[in-house]
Amino acid sequence: MNRELIVDARAVHAWYGSSHVLHGVDLQIGRGETVGLLGRNGMGKSTLIRTLLGHVRQRDGHIGLFGQEASHLQPHQVARLGIAYVPEGRGVFPNLSVRENLLMAARSGRDGRNDWSFERVLETFPRLAERIAQMGGQLSGGEQQMLSIGRALMTHPELIVLDEATEGLAPLIVAEIWRVIGEISASGIATLIVDRDYRKVLARSNHALVLQKGRVVLRGASVTLASHEALSGYLGV
Repeated sequence: MNRELIVDARAVHAWYGSSHVLHGVDLQIGRGETVGLLGRNGMGKSTLIRTLLGHVRQRDGHIGLFGQEASHLQPHQVARLGIAYVPEGRGVFPNLSVRENLLMAARSGRDGRNDWSFERVLETFPRLAERIAQMGGQLSGGEQQMLSIGRALMTHPELIVLDEATEGLAPLIVAEIWRVIGEISASGIATLIVDRDYRKVLARSNHALVLQKGRVVLRGASVTLASHEALSGYLGV
C-alpha cells in the first residue's frame, strides 16, 4: 500500500438495510491534496464519507487509512488517526460556549504538530473571537459552521472532510468559508470537499470525482473535469 496516501479506498460497497447505495467506489487522497466529491443529491456522496469514517457498518471492500487496513475501525478510531469531519448540519454543542466547543477538541496532531492553536483558530475566524463566551446554540448558522470547522482544526488533522460546508449560508459567509478552505489547503492539510457549488469545488481542488447512483462516472484532474462535456448532465446544471 502506498504510504503517501491518507485514503486508499478500493471497490467500496455500502448498504442501508437492504438498500445497496455504493457500488464499487474507488477513492484515493494523498497527503496535502484537495479532492472534490461531486454529484446530485442522493447519489451517495455523504454515504461514501460516512462509510470511510466508520459510520456505515454495512460495507464491503478495502478501506486503507494512513497505510493500514481500516475497514474494521470505529468512527472514534478513525478520528484518532488524524481525520477530522465537519458534517452537514454542523453538530456544535449548543450548551457549551464557543471557547468550550473549541477547547474540548484540542489535541496534538499525529506527529506532535500544533500548527492550529486556539489563538490561530480565533485569528482565522474573528467572528468567533467576538463571540467567545456565547453558547453554541446562540450563534447564527454561519457562525456555527465556522465553529465546526475551527473545532475540527483544533484536532490538528492530516485530512479534513467538509460535507456541504456552505449549505444555506449567506453569500458573505460563504465567501468567508471558501477563504478559510483555501487557507486550510495552503497549510498542508489534505481536504475532501462536498459542496453544491461545483465550480468553486473544481477551482479549489487538485482532483475530483463525480458520483451517479453510487458509482463513479467521472474522475480526474479538476482543471480537466471543469470543461468536460458530460459534467453538466451528471450534475443536473
